[in-house]
Amino acid sequence: MKELLKSKVRLKISGRNIERFIHRLYSHHIEILKLEYISYKTVIITIYAECYDKVMELKTIYEIDEVGTSGMIEIKKKMKLNRFFIIGLALALIFLYGLSNIMYDIEIIHTNKELRTLLYKELEEHGIKKGSIKKNFSELEKIKEKIINENRDKIEWLEIEAVGTKYVVRVEMRKLEPSKEKTENRNVVAKKSAIIKRIEASKGEIVKNTNDYVSAGDIIISGDLKLNEEKKDTVAAEGTVYGEVWYKVTVSYPFAYREEKMTGKKQTAYILRFLNQKIQLFPFHYYKTKKVEENILLKHSFLPFYFSKEEQAETIEIDELNTEDEAISKASALARKKLESQLSDKEEIISQKNLKVEVKDSRIVLEIFFTVLEDITSYQNITEEIESK
Repeated sequence: MKELLKSKVRLKISGRNIERFIHRLYSHHIEILKLEYISYKTVIITIYAECYDKVMELKTIYEIDEVGTSGMIEIKKKMKLNRFFIIGLALALIFLYGLSNIMYDIEIIHTNKELRTLLYKELEEHGIKKGSIKKNFSELEKIKEKIINENRDKIEWLEIEAVGTKYVVRVEMRKLEPSKEKTENRNVVAKKSAIIKRIEASKGEIVKNTNDYVSAGDIIISGDLKLNEEKKDTVAAEGTVYGEVWYKVTVSYPFAYREEKMTGKKQTAYILRFLNQKIQLFPFHYYKTKKVEENILLKHSFLPFYFSKEEQAETIEIDELNTEDEAISKASALARKKLESQLSDKEEIISQKNLKVEVKDSRIVLEIFFTVLEDITSYQNITEEIESK
């Protein structure tokens, strides 16, 4: 690349005994990059521009004319010739860059008018308003955390994203627990078939024991309070029952696996394209792999040039080539992860066992039996019987 940019000139040399002059140039250590014979007394040579003056000193009776240039000297000539266009383009790019970093709108996506009004006020206090300079990702994250911390009684979740020249704000309202109303008299019953492993009762009479098998609907904590087999009172039974339940899960996993995942990192980049060259002007941080949404800001009508803005989202590529044992292990881990995502903090997988392994269409198909400690609590209202007299 450095050699291509070095300034060179093409000279047409005419005169008698032209070979003598060429030898003279070589003897004075002038490098001739290219030699073209036009006739027996006319040649065209290409030399480095820095040797031009030395050649002119040696020309004596020979006629020498410059017929062309290349490299940096040619670039400078073209820049000088097009200097007004280049200056105008540079000013236009600076102007466009400035405009593209000003935020012209804020959109809050939520149906609650009071929440939107609150957010507009909070955002403005933190420098997010129409006509403000665009904030980067880390600044938006800090502002988001501050707003959530200052409004924990109203805001459950908040996301602030710069989309072009607009902020898009997504928010979830915190749901307050409704005031407790009087609970009807009830029993605590089994939600599904299970073996009872733990009973936590705060009100009512426990009528089942640990390790008892129960079916769906069986009473575990009764709302009827008895003394010597005689019912003394009826209450709303309260408690939590954990039981051992069973699942049979079928999952598959490929031997060859490829996936493109989003990392969550995003940036707005400004791109200059000329011929087949692509130059990212800002920011200077490049994503190795990414998904891109491009918007052309400026395009020349006849030159192979245009200036664009890209919304870039970083991705990572995951490639796997699994043996049969590896595919079985990953299928098992995937099934366990999916099941665990549906469990609460107090629920857990007790054990798992592979029941069946098959290979179908370059995939492992695995059938797994899971034993799970799960909350099996459900309720059944107690209907008072009115005896006719």
